[in-house]
Amino acid sequence: MRTGSEPSTARSPLRMRLWLSVWGVAWATFGLVAFWVAGRPGWAAACGVLLLLVAVDLLVVIRRIRQGPRYQPGRDVPPYDPPQDRPGPPGRR
Repeated sequence: MRTGSEPSTARSPLRMRLWLSVWGVAWATFGLVAFWVAGRPGWAAACGVLLLLVAVDLLVVIRRIRQGPRYQPGRDVPPYDPPQDRPGPPGRR
C-alpha cells in the first residue's frame, strides 16, 4: 500500500545484499579455514557462526529475489493500517 511519501523510482537493495552476502561467505570461509589451520579454534568458531549467519541471509535474499517485485502476502496476513493520528499541514486544524 502506497502512502504517497515513497519515491516512485525506489529500487530494492536485494542485489546489493546478494553480493555483500557472497562476499561475506567468501571471507568467513577464508577466516574459518585460516584460523583452523593456525590453531585458533575460538576464532575459527566465531568465523563459523558468522558464516552461518551470512549463509542464512544469502538464502533469504535469493528467496525474496525469486518471489519477484510484485509479491504480495496471502490472505492470512492483515493489511498495513496507516497511523490514524497523522498531523496535518502546519496552520490547519
